[in-house]
Amino acid sequence: MGQTDILVADTLIMMDSSRIILNKLKTDNFIRTKVAIFGNGCVIDGRGVYGKTGRKGRDGETFIGPCKNGSSGRIGARGLDGGNGINLSFYVEKLTIKGKIFITLTGGNGGTGGEGGHGGGGSPGTVHCQGGNGGNGANGGNGGNGGNGGTLTLSCTTCTNTKTLIDTKIQISTQGGYPGSYGRGGYDGPPGLGPSRRNGTPGLRGFDGIPGRSGSVGAIKFETN
Repeated sequence: MGQTDILVADTLIMMDSSRIILNKLKTDNFIRTKVAIFGNGCVIDGRGVYGKTGRKGRDGETFIGPCKNGSSGRIGARGLDGGNGINLSFYVEKLTIKGKIFITLTGGNGGTGGEGGHGGGGSPGTVHCQGGNGGNGANGGNGGNGGNGGTLTLSCTTCTNTKTLIDTKIQISTQGGYPGSYGRGGYDGPPGLGPSRRNGTPGLRGFDGIPGRSGSVGAIKFETN
């Protein structure tokens, strides 16, 4: 649909396996035509965008020099939420479908949480001090939420019963997006080793994040004149 969210035509013809990609920067899109003719396997694509994976947390440092503790890792970033499916209003006076068309208004999947940074290692000990302690691993980021499915509003002036077209001629998907997976916690930093078993202690492992939530299912509405 390019920069617009409205398609108006006297006659809309889609050849076999052709595709209309709705404007995903707009919440609502509109298609209005007097006559619509669809071949087989046509697609109207209004899926929400997928959320991006969260940034991985930075690893802790292992410092140069004796008996120094490693630093802790940084927390992983949360995955981004998936975008909502597009709400499509489709108004037509006469509809001809030669095969089957697919209208996909599913929500985008949530992004995976970023991994927590690993703890830095403790530096070696000497006869004067024990080895450094390992840094703690950071927690993983939470997963993003799935986007909600869009709503299809369908109106056909001359169709005898528009509802009978669903699943027989028109396959519609308004499912919510899947939740983003959690980011794994960072590993604990290893201890520095010292003479006579005067070793440091390992750090603590970070906790895994929490998965996101699934998006809610959209709806199908029929308008009659």
